[in-house]
Amino acid sequence: MNELSAKLRSQDPDARLGQIVKLAVMAVGGQGGGVLTNWITDLAERNGYRVQATSVAGVAQRTGATIYYVEMLPDTGRQPVFALAPAEGDVDILIAAEMMEAGRAIMRGFVTPGRTTLIASTHRNLATVEKIVPGSGIGDAETVKKAAAEVAKEFIAFDMERIALDSGTVISAALFGALAGSGTLPFDADSYRETIRASGRGVEASLRAFEAAREAAERRATDPAPAPSGAAPAPQVRGPAKLMAKWQALEARVAALPDPVQALAAPGLKKVVAFQDVAYGAEYLDRVEAAMRAEEQATTGGDWPFTAQAAKYVANAMAYDDIIRVADHKTQAARMPRIGAEVGATEATLVQVTEYVHPGAAEFVSLMPAGLGRWASARPGVMKAIDRVVNRGRRIRTDGIIGFTMLYLAAGLRPWRRRLLRHRQEMAHLENWLSAATARLRSDPALAAETLRVRRLVKGYSDTHARGLSKFDKVMSGILLVEGREDAADWARRLIDAALQDPEGKALDGALETIRSFATAGRA
Repeated sequence: MNELSAKLRSQDPDARLGQIVKLAVMAVGGQGGGVLTNWITDLAERNGYRVQATSVAGVAQRTGATIYYVEMLPDTGRQPVFALAPAEGDVDILIAAEMMEAGRAIMRGFVTPGRTTLIASTHRNLATVEKIVPGSGIGDAETVKKAAAEVAKEFIAFDMERIALDSGTVISAALFGALAGSGTLPFDADSYRETIRASGRGVEASLRAFEAAREAAERRATDPAPAPSGAAPAPQVRGPAKLMAKWQALEARVAALPDPVQALAAPGLKKVVAFQDVAYGAEYLDRVEAAMRAEEQATTGGDWPFTAQAAKYVANAMAYDDIIRVADHKTQAARMPRIGAEVGATEATLVQVTEYVHPGAAEFVSLMPAGLGRWASARPGVMKAIDRVVNRGRRIRTDGIIGFTMLYLAAGLRPWRRRLLRHRQEMAHLENWLSAATARLRSDPALAAETLRVRRLVKGYSDTHARGLSKFDKVMSGILLVEGREDAADWARRLIDAALQDPEGKALDGALETIRSFATAGRA
C-alpha cells in the first residue's frame, strides 16, 4: 500500500484537469438563472465541449441565492468526471446577478485572487435580511465593490439590470452578454448569438440586452458617477386662497426658527400637512416651538440639538402609519404610471395590480370612533368575535373599479381621523414621550436628546407597530435605570442601537441585562 501511494504521488497530475472550466452563477427567482445556465450549457456543447450543470436552491427567495454550477471540458471522446458543486478557491468564473450576491460569493470563498473573474451587476434588490432590520439594514454596496476589486483576478461590474429593463427583457440576457464581453470563455460572439436564437423565446429583446452588455464588458465599462447633488426644486404648493394664506403663515413660523431647526422643521411641516391638513401642521409647530422654549430655559444656547431632534421625531410621530395613510398612498394618481414604468409597460401592456391585505381585530377597531374603540378593546370577547370576522387574507385588485373604490373610501376617512381610536392612542403616546424627554433637559440635555431618538423604534401598524412599541417601552425602562449617571446618554444610545440591530430583540435584551447587572450592584 505504501509503495502504491508513493507511486501515485510521484505521477504528474493529469494535464487535462487544467482545461476544466468551472463557472458558478448566483441568482434568485425572477432573474433567469436557470435560463442563463441553459444558455451556457448549450454554448459549450455547440463548441464541442462536454458539460455538466447542477444547481443548489437557496433557502428562500431573498435569504439565499440559487447557485448554478457548470463545469465544461473539451470533448476528447472520454467521459470526464465533473464535480456537483463549487468548492472554495476552485471557481474560474463567478457571475452574480446582484451586488450583494457578489459579496456572498466572496464570503464563501468562491472568488480567488489570480484566478476568478467576477462578473456582477451593480444594481440592488434588497434582501429580506436587509428589509426586516428595524432601522436601516441596507448593506454597503461600495464595500463589496472594493473587496471584489481586491480579491478577484478581474472584476467586471456595471448595471446590467438597467440594460435588461431598457431592452425589455430580464437580466439573464445581459449577464450572458457580459460573459461574452469578458473574453473568459474561448467562444466567439456569434456562438453566443446563435445560442440565444436557438432558445426561440424573446429572442429580439434578449439579443438587444446581450449586445449592450457585451459591448459594455468589452470596454470594461463602469457605472457613471452620480450627478452632483444639488437641491431639487421644491414642488409648487397650490390650493384655495384661504388655505394658501394659512400655509404661508406656517412657512413664516418655520422661517423664524433657528437655522439648525429650520432644516428639519421645514420638511417635517410638509410631512404632517400632507398626512392631515394645515391645522395639523400648526399643532406640529406648536410642539416644536414649545421644545425650543424649554431648551432655551434649560441650557445656555448652542446649535439647538434638542429642538432639532424634536422637529424630526415629532413629525414622524404625528405622521404615523395607519390604514388611512396606506390606502391614500395606494390610490394616488401617480402610482399606476410609476408601477407601469417599473415593470417596463407600454401602451399596449395590460398592467394588473393586486394588493394583499390581512387586517386583524386591532386594525379594524383602530378605525372606530375613540369611545367605541375603547369599549371594544376592553372586552376580549368582542375583540375575539371581530377577529373571527375580519382576520383573513384578502387580495384586492386596485387596477379595477371595485378594489380601487374600497381603498379610496378608506383613504377618505382622513377628515375624521382625529376622532378615531388610533389617533387618540398615538397622540397620548406622543405627549408622554415628549414630556419625558423635556423633563430631562435641565439635568441631562444629552439624555433628553437621546430620549427623543427612542421614537424611531415605533413605526408601521399591526404586528410591526406592536413590536416597535414593545422595544420602545424596553428602551425607556432601561433609560430609567441609568438616569442620573454621567454616561446615561451613552447607554441610551447603546440601547437604541441594540434595538435596531435585529427584529427579535436579542441584542436589546442583552444590553438591558448588562444595565440591570450594574444597576443592581449599585443599589446593593
